[in-house]
Amino acid sequence: MRAEAYKKVKQVLWIILFANLGVAVLKIMIGTIIRSSSMTADGFHSLTDGSSNIVGLIGIKIASKPVDEEHPYGHRKFETLAGLFISGMLIFVSGKIIVEAISRLVNSVMPNITLESLFVLLITLFINVFISVYEYKRGRELKSQILLSDSMHTRSDIYVSIGVLVTLICIKIGLPPIVDPIASLLVAGMIIHAAYEIFKDNSNVLVDKAVVNTDKIKDITLSFEQVKDTHNIRSRGSENDLHIDMHIMTEPDMSVDESHKLIHSIEEKMREEINENVQVIAHIEPFNGKKEA
Repeated sequence: MRAEAYKKVKQVLWIILFANLGVAVLKIMIGTIIRSSSMTADGFHSLTDGSSNIVGLIGIKIASKPVDEEHPYGHRKFETLAGLFISGMLIFVSGKIIVEAISRLVNSVMPNITLESLFVLLITLFINVFISVYEYKRGRELKSQILLSDSMHTRSDIYVSIGVLVTLICIKIGLPPIVDPIASLLVAGMIIHAAYEIFKDNSNVLVDKAVVNTDKIKDITLSFEQVKDTHNIRSRGSENDLHIDMHIMTEPDMSVDESHKLIHSIEEKMREEINENVQVIAHIEPFNGKKEA
């Protein structure tokens, strides 16, 4: 990711941070006033959205540093580490919500629900929808792992808020107050699910899970007539830092200059058809008339 792209990611995170903090304060205040554990839990979930934005800003700041002697491959994986940290924060918050919900199950409290509180929750719901859609769209445009991870986090907030809204309406029309802590447990479950999804996506980068279908790489490579065969194809990384390496078999009499131009041509085609950030490393081998299995 280029420096200007990192700058744009930072701008998006700052916008989302202030929006999330505003939503969180509203939910926690209203939840405390009406004594609703599910709305208060939802507020703390929104607060972690803001916290994750701060973590993202720190991660992006480090990830944007240029290559140096100790980091010859750059600092991009710090963005991945920031995503894993966000996942850990969500697990911590879900534990807090579960403890509070169990307490409310033992000592039931009737929420004091007003039309004003429902209206505020509805407003924050629409804000969350905007945040999630905007952040995901910008994440795809900028190929930013941290924005995509954070948008998944915020997306869970939307479903949680809908659940809280339905719960409060149910209590308003006469259902028992035990519905509220039960909804909090569902909130915690959805937060844990979001944490798992974020952890899975980011850990795949760290453990070098294959990113591109091998057959697609092979088809692109074999589209060049100088290439007789290719094998040992591997891919790793993320959308903004994609690496492909492979063995390419060519005629034995191909010159170094021709081989050099061939590899660059293959890399350019992969940038057009797979990802503009791909980096290709190819090991040239002489073709002896027999293709590798």
